Amino acid sequence: MQTPFRTAAVLGAGVMGTQIAAHLANAGLTVHLLELPSQKGSKNDLVEGAFKKACKQSPPIFYSQQAVKRVILGNYEEHFDRLSTVDWVIEAVVENLAVKQDLFARVERTVGPDAVISTNTSGLLIRQVAEGRSKSFRKRFLGTHFFNPPRYLKLLELIPTADTDPAVVERVAAFGRDRLGKGIVVAKDTPNFIANRIGVFVSMLGLRSFIRGDYTIEEIDTLTGTLVGRPKSATFRTADLVGLDTLLYVADNLYPAIPHDERRELFQPPELMRKLVATGTLGAKSGQGFYKKVDGEIRSLNPKTFGYESPRPVNLGNLDGLKKHDLAERLRHLYRDRSRAGDFFRQTILETLAYSANRIPEIADSPADIDRAMTWGFGWEIGPFAIWDALGFDRVIQDMTQAGLTLPPWLKPMQATGATGFYSSDPAITAPTVYVPGESYVALEIPSHELHLADLKAKPPLWHNSEAALLDAGDGVTLFEFRSKANTLSTKVVEGLGAALDWLAAHDNYHGMVIGNEGPNFCVGINLAEVGKIAQWENLNPLNRNHRTIAKLLNDVQTLVQRIYYFPKPVVAAIQGRALGGGCELAMACPHVVADAETYIGLVELGVGLIPAGGGLMHLARWASQRAISDEPADILPWLKQVFRTVGMAQVSNSAHEGIELGFLPATTQIVMNGDRRLYAAKQEVLCLHRMGYAPPPRQPIPVLGQPARAMLEHMAYVMHAGSYISDYDRSLANRLAYVLTGGDLTVPASVDESYLFNLERDNFLPLIDEPKTKERLLHMLKTKKPLRN
Repeated sequence: MQTPFRTAAVLGAGVMGTQIAAHLANAGLTVHLLELPSQKGSKNDLVEGAFKKACKQSPPIFYSQQAVKRVILGNYEEHFDRLSTVDWVIEAVVENLAVKQDLFARVERTVGPDAVISTNTSGLLIRQVAEGRSKSFRKRFLGTHFFNPPRYLKLLELIPTADTDPAVVERVAAFGRDRLGKGIVVAKDTPNFIANRIGVFVSMLGLRSFIRGDYTIEEIDTLTGTLVGRPKSATFRTADLVGLDTLLYVADNLYPAIPHDERRELFQPPELMRKLVATGTLGAKSGQGFYKKVDGEIRSLNPKTFGYESPRPVNLGNLDGLKKHDLAERLRHLYRDRSRAGDFFRQTILETLAYSANRIPEIADSPADIDRAMTWGFGWEIGPFAIWDALGFDRVIQDMTQAGLTLPPWLKPMQATGATGFYSSDPAITAPTVYVPGESYVALEIPSHELHLADLKAKPPLWHNSEAALLDAGDGVTLFEFRSKANTLSTKVVEGLGAALDWLAAHDNYHGMVIGNEGPNFCVGINLAEVGKIAQWENLNPLNRNHRTIAKLLNDVQTLVQRIYYFPKPVVAAIQGRALGGGCELAMACPHVVADAETYIGLVELGVGLIPAGGGLMHLARWASQRAISDEPADILPWLKQVFRTVGMAQVSNSAHEGIELGFLPATTQIVMNGDRRLYAAKQEVLCLHRMGYAPPPRQPIPVLGQPARAMLEHMAYVMHAGSYISDYDRSLANRLAYVLTGGDLTVPASVDESYLFNLERDNFLPLIDEPKTKERLLHMLKTKKPLRN
């Protein structure tokens, strides 16, 4: 059994050092963040200033304020001796070999005998950083290349040297995977390792096309963004975010370090980049790079005048039709296309694939390692070799040959075997495999403690309709999967959940259910388009203008969430990404939750001119009373004010941890930092609850505070309105919110049952459907995916 890290020291409070420290603290470690002593004032001024700045970053680097408290600041002069007590030392100082070597000489004299030591570098060779250190030091030393920002990017490259103990590598890999939520790739000790070596090459391809004048910035970003399965920041927005000075530094250091690279000349930075950096045009951090925002308009760089011009229409043909296809089909269509768009994609992807193939075995032994590095580190949906398979293995090789591209010698033996792809080309092979030069097809390493829907879908569903399915997760556990567009809470999903509970109740050999999916989001709320269509139909039909259909849907949802909460078998929500509106209420209906740490949950109905009506306010009223130290109104009121402020401002948590603090998730929520383990953990939670003799929560009355508390909440809305923080309509909605949370027309505090609050939710939701401002907000959300504050 490997001992988990409990304490760490991060040396260097720059951009990466502070964020690495923050993420270690997110994982529960006590972290010492040390920096050079300040020459003036307090010796901690430098580290304190850097940390204060880091804490203001958006998106936030910490899960919660509790994690912030786990970072202890210090300086090298007064606090270096703290290294003698920590389990892991991570160096993240300036990318200067001599500076790092001098610092590690001091680390070796101070650190404990069993501590792991690593350097976070993106370009220096790890073996050079370790030069001069003892054998015992080198045995527990390796490179740990976190990607920026460490909280949000999944890739962690581990770079051992020839002296690194394999047990140390495995210990860091296991901790990074299970506790930090990272995708681990073990890289070779080569310049820029795996992801940056390929990623910088791809960036330089885009920059080359721009400098030649073949394509505009906007055209290149269109063809290197979401259309081809890459982040929307594409080529030039990514360069601006990374920093043009950083990109220039990487290229300048990479070029002399790869004398035998067949594409070395591409890494020679163009004069344009040097001029931009020399004039302080560094990207987002300087306010201008390849893009600049001028008078609310995003303009792009003219490479001849160095001015910024309004975007011109892209000359790429009609690409809109491609968006309806899945990624593989989009790529194949672009590859076959003979327009300017197809020419760009075909040329750049062939060069990218050839370059990636030639890096084996230089930077990695397996195509899977390169693919994982690019998907986890650069946000590609699929990596280069998976793209190659999608385009056609033999066809790509033929086109590379015709284009005069250099191919690695290992491809010919692979073709000779009759292989038709890098992944699982033999239909007789059911387990996932990847071709590894010199070894043929080998099994892809699948980490233990994971549960994937693809495996469950190999068997027929226990029940399904067009937008939901109940799957057999094994060991007497079922899994209810959303299949609606964007995982919305549609009528089909609501009906499906009810049917799934019926099925589960009728089968004694099944012990419980997980509600979850593998989409980017658990559930983004009720299907607004569906509600809008129902409301429009009802308004056109005189017999239905009292919104009987929507009222029935609300009643069905309220009945469903109550049934889930009190179901006699355990129901566990496995949530991730966004859980908004009705999705939040569905999660709140589950008394047991497993949440990815990166869960953003909240009741956002006021943003579309409505109030929560699926039990969310009822649950929060209960939560406020449970948080209070007594049932006295004075003790409950502060918590009720927090609820009112949170829902009234449509606040969404920045993490699962904050979701607990805001009352959207139970205190018993199991939080996993590795999202790939979420469904497995939820299944284990069902089994554990079953084996313990599961009993649903007891029914208890909910204290509400009546009109005196309502007046206080309404005064809060008045103050916000007077300060111009909310609109007139926001205030009107907030008053309805206060009315429900405090028990409606009750004049004094009382205890009510759940159905009482359900009725208040429903009765205050339905009239809002006909409000013109609600209709404006709904329409704006459907069109722009953004809230309107009218």
